[in-house]
Amino acid sequence: MTRLEIDTVHGPARAELHCAEEGVAALLLGHGAGGGIDAPDLVAATRAAQAAGVHVALVEQPYRVAGRRAPAPANQLDTAWLTVAEELSGRWFDDLPMVFGGRSSGARVACRTAAAAQVAAVLCLAFPLHPPGKPEKTRQAELDAVEVPALIVQGERDPFGRPEAGNHHELVLLDGDHSLRADLDGIARATGEWLGRVLRPLV
Repeated sequence: MTRLEIDTVHGPARAELHCAEEGVAALLLGHGAGGGIDAPDLVAATRAAQAAGVHVALVEQPYRVAGRRAPAPANQLDTAWLTVAEELSGRWFDDLPMVFGGRSSGARVACRTAAAAQVAAVLCLAFPLHPPGKPEKTRQAELDAVEVPALIVQGERDPFGRPEAGNHHELVLLDGDHSLRADLDGIARATGEWLGRVLRPLV
């Protein structure tokens, strides 16, 4: 495991690299709004990706590196994320196919930046479809804008809602709530199987 600090226009970000022995792709995973890269679902997805031959970078946004819990505005999150992705792609992952992903807020960032980075796929853990109790404030459009294969892993009792699947967007429902702690083995199975399937044509 390697830890890097990467400068962005909004302050330094951090990336924690977990490399596979024979990496065929790279997966960048972002954290939730108030959480960190040690969230159980991110850890489960990381281990599954490594087992599937995918390098993983767990990315800490600059506001978290600076010790703040309140998230930065969306445009700052997206800009910092793309800076980290560009740095990692060129210097560490040898321009391998890249997958964006994350939990909750990190999943939204992955969706919003997927087109700009021309990623191969997007992994969403606990996508926050709407604020709890406010289904009218839907963020389904962020998911619908993703034009590459996407996997959404959602807890059946998630108060942030249940996204809709689409033509190339798969939805896996697991027991549990927004934390996805109740079925970490399910996260690992879904992530590993999906990565193997969507990356097979690229390697």
